[in-house]
Amino acid sequence: MKEKINSYISGIGFYAPEKIINNEYFTNFMDTSDQWISERTGIKQRRFVNEGQGPADIAIPAVEIALKDANLTVDDIDFIIFATSTPDYYIPGSGCILQEKMKFPNIGALDIRNACSGYIFALSIADQYIKNGTFENILIVTAEVQSTAMDLSNRGRDTSVIFADGAAATILSQTSDNIGILSTHLHSEGKYLKELWVEAPSSKANPKLNQDIIDKGKHFLKMNGREVFKHAVKRFPEVIIEALDYNNLNIDDIDLLIPHQANIRISSMIQKKLGLEDNQVISNIHNYGNTTAASIPIALCESINNNKLSKGDTLVLAAFGSGFSWGSAILKW
Repeated sequence: MKEKINSYISGIGFYAPEKIINNEYFTNFMDTSDQWISERTGIKQRRFVNEGQGPADIAIPAVEIALKDANLTVDDIDFIIFATSTPDYYIPGSGCILQEKMKFPNIGALDIRNACSGYIFALSIADQYIKNGTFENILIVTAEVQSTAMDLSNRGRDTSVIFADGAAATILSQTSDNIGILSTHLHSEGKYLKELWVEAPSSKANPKLNQDIIDKGKHFLKMNGREVFKHAVKRFPEVIIEALDYNNLNIDDIDLLIPHQANIRISSMIQKKLGLEDNQVISNIHNYGNTTAASIPIALCESINNNKLSKGDTLVLAAFGSGFSWGSAILKW
């Protein structure tokens, strides 16, 4: 009988840009305060890139750490999945740019755009490739540069104080051991696309970018915070319970939950609904802000570094974001 193939995280790393931005920074551009931001979001500081840096650039140190952690080299990687909503260029994808910058072999590089849910979607894709035997080692990169596209005015106050820059790299590898990803669960509901979106540039417009678009701020991220909150606190618990039920587990079996770091109020509501203790739910939004697709693996990497996970633990990851899209993954550590 053919041996069952499982996929597990063999290496992980993250990179937080050097430039630390505290809440007072935003008082130079809009009516806000440290208290207003921290009370509504939980964020105390975040990181911004230096001028001229894109997602592929800040991904490099994260990938180097992940490769070292997995005891692999670029030649051992069979495929790249790059999840970002802020690509270096419209085309080509940031995965191709990273392949050249780090001199990977001429392997496939797939970009996906699922915003805050990007890491879960990338994990799911990589998991299938590993389990069906197509690839042995897949590099998942999640890197975001949000700071260069912020509306630094009162009009953009609700979004610009939340989002930040950061990168993470995860290597998923084959194993015959009974560890790793047990299942992933993905969902979307496109009727809410305008509740969290960037309207322009769009191929619907001719030309794609013009002065009117810029004057109206259509190229900035727009978010209906109340709608996002309402749906997030519903979908997070749903998709977590879905993952547990699929694996014949219950809430008491969760050793660690790492939700997307969207907003401390959302995370607190999820924790309350599930009845979890503080030490079961990871939160680091106070230090890094919302790094979109990179938030979960950054938090996961910190959790590993801080000895929050032990062999055999049940780890649950969950995300909700633009689309709306949401998903979960459950792993045996």
